[in-house]
Amino acid sequence: MKAKVYGMDGNVVQEIDLPSVFEAEYRPDVIHKAFVVMRANRRQPYGSKPTAGKDYVAESFGPGRGSSRIPRLASGRGARAPGTVHGRRAHPPKVEKVWSRRINKKEKLLARISAIAATANEELVRSRGHKFEGNPPFIIEDNFEELEKTKDILSTFEKIGVIDDVIRAKEGKHIRAGRGKRRGRKYKTPKSLLIVASRKDKIKKAASNLTGVDVVTPDEINVEHLAPGGHAGRLTLYTLSAVKRIGERYESI
Repeated sequence: MKAKVYGMDGNVVQEIDLPSVFEAEYRPDVIHKAFVVMRANRRQPYGSKPTAGKDYVAESFGPGRGSSRIPRLASGRGARAPGTVHGRRAHPPKVEKVWSRRINKKEKLLARISAIAATANEELVRSRGHKFEGNPPFIIEDNFEELEKTKDILSTFEKIGVIDDVIRAKEGKHIRAGRGKRRGRKYKTPKSLLIVASRKDKIKKAASNLTGVDVVTPDEINVEHLAPGGHAGRLTLYTLSAVKRIGERYESI
């Protein structure tokens, strides 16, 4: 598989052979499984107060009074039992519950390789809703890693044909429906371009203001970066040195 390498001016400077990892089999089942496991392992245990609904002086009056045997206050109102006003829950969430899940190392690796290959599949990338001109994967020369200003990054995006996706993500940010908006997650933000660079010290700061844009190195890349929501085919921009690093890392697998 061959791919074009773009210069900073948007012109094609060379054509390279992609590493064999970009031709791996597409396995949406394994990708989704790895994504679910990663999300589960990051989940924080939660539970209700152990004595919730039990902070009452109440006991059953016993049989022979023409009423049920649920615990009652002195006034006769039921308390403590499930189904009573302000009573305990029958099956409350408990912090003892184990949310973490396990996955085989080879399955996790297969998911990552398959997700990397999906970034080179134009049909999959477009099916995720990304807007761009040209054919993925997009590869750019290493000078891109030296950019320090957001306006320079946007100018480069426009020249290589991926600026429309950044605009789509910016316009797609909206307030979440429901109670989540008051629980620290007010906005829902679409995912846009993923930048894979061998060095991210400068480029990450410059791209931090762009909605939905993430910056990672080849050694940090994982299924959550490549397949947000468990759906592979994220629009990805690789630097030339990052492609070589990916080839070195996964060539022997």
